[in-house]
Amino acid sequence: MKVIVCGAGQVGSGIARQLAAEHNDVTVIDNSPDLIQQMADNLDVRTVVGYASHPDVLERAGAREADMVIAVTFADEVNMVACQVAHSLFNVPTKIARIRAQSYLWPMWQDLFTRDHMPIDVIISPELEVGRDVMRRLEMPGALEAIPFADGHVSFLGIALEDDCPVVNTPLRQLTELFPDLKAVVTGVQRGDRLFVPDSGDQMMVGDVAYVVTETSQTRRVLSLFGHEEQAARRIVIVGAGNIGRHVAKELEETHNRVKVKIIEADKSRAVMAADALSRTVILNGDALDEEVLREAGANNAETLVALTNDDEVNILSCVMAKQLGCERTVALINNRAYASLKGAMGIDAFVNPRATTVSTVLRHVRRGRIRGVSSVQDGKAEVIEAEALATSTLVGRPLREAELPSGMRIGAILREEEVMVPRGDTEIQAGDRVIMFAMADEVRRVERMFRVSIEFF
Repeated sequence: MKVIVCGAGQVGSGIARQLAAEHNDVTVIDNSPDLIQQMADNLDVRTVVGYASHPDVLERAGAREADMVIAVTFADEVNMVACQVAHSLFNVPTKIARIRAQSYLWPMWQDLFTRDHMPIDVIISPELEVGRDVMRRLEMPGALEAIPFADGHVSFLGIALEDDCPVVNTPLRQLTELFPDLKAVVTGVQRGDRLFVPDSGDQMMVGDVAYVVTETSQTRRVLSLFGHEEQAARRIVIVGAGNIGRHVAKELEETHNRVKVKIIEADKSRAVMAADALSRTVILNGDALDEEVLREAGANNAETLVALTNDDEVNILSCVMAKQLGCERTVALINNRAYASLKGAMGIDAFVNPRATTVSTVLRHVRRGRIRGVSSVQDGKAEVIEAEALATSTLVGRPLREAELPSGMRIGAILREEEVMVPRGDTEIQAGDRVIMFAMADEVRRVERMFRVSIEFF
């Protein structure tokens, strides 16, 4: 697939890295020579210096032969115009744009992004996606990750195994025997720097992160089984009243009447904007790195502090300070992937990465076959994929034990109509089933082939 990525920032570089690693023909456009040089030095991609919305720049990038344009520059208007030019002048089949200004996305303007007006096929709003991610973390505080699949019927959980976890040193096959009615499958394990798909004889160890696919109605039971019985927070402090912070606060006001929320915002005009937009949330204009401000916001008594500013260092340090003051749990938004390794050392409970969220959204539209959902795991080391089985799929019509599934892939759940099924050796996948699976990066192409539309598609 020939893909043009407009923007060489953190999101653009993450998308280009993932697509290039899968042997796609990738070209990156950016008006910063320094960023373009970094891309050329570190990735196997073509590069073009220039403005992505200019027709001559898109032409130099190969837009006439491109299958897809992904516009993720810092400017919404550049992203929109790049997609318009790609459509009008070069007839690029698929256009994806990142749009951050929420007014473009208001329901009253829903006809704006149509083929007759501004032909953008997929719109990505990082603020909304990250806001949803944060809300899931708040609702399931025991999970490092909580991602819905199959229209919410199935959830993918990342769970840290601590000293009090009752299922450590237990072979996975024994878990099935002990809890036969539990609709959950351990599909992946992170152990130190190693991420792998376990087999039925493997045991989990203290310090592991278990990646579990489960029926959503059983998430609380699964978390409890893995030693996590934390309750959803009633007192929450949010650091940062930007788009994401305001979105999370608004969601909490509308869906959690008993939750008390306070926001700390350093910028006075932004604090005033938040106060106008929110009704029950208390807004404090101050520095989240000031201990007195944190105490005034009640961080010392809060169950959760969520740091959502645009500054990674402020987010990390405010979480560390809140923990020292007595806050039970902290969540930090980070953009720099190098900081992810600091989570354990700094005592931060969870990180939220807008780049990873955006990359996962893009991958759903890049994947071939009937792929309905994708989430990247551990910065692209693996993926959770939801695919619809067609009659042409090699998995349909025979028991899974005969399907010769690769060792780097494990099916976690099957949704048949409204029923969630746990895969067993004698399970037969039927056409129309939605299959949720965990696959290591080098097995993703094979997964696509399993769910192909027809052999000609590839």
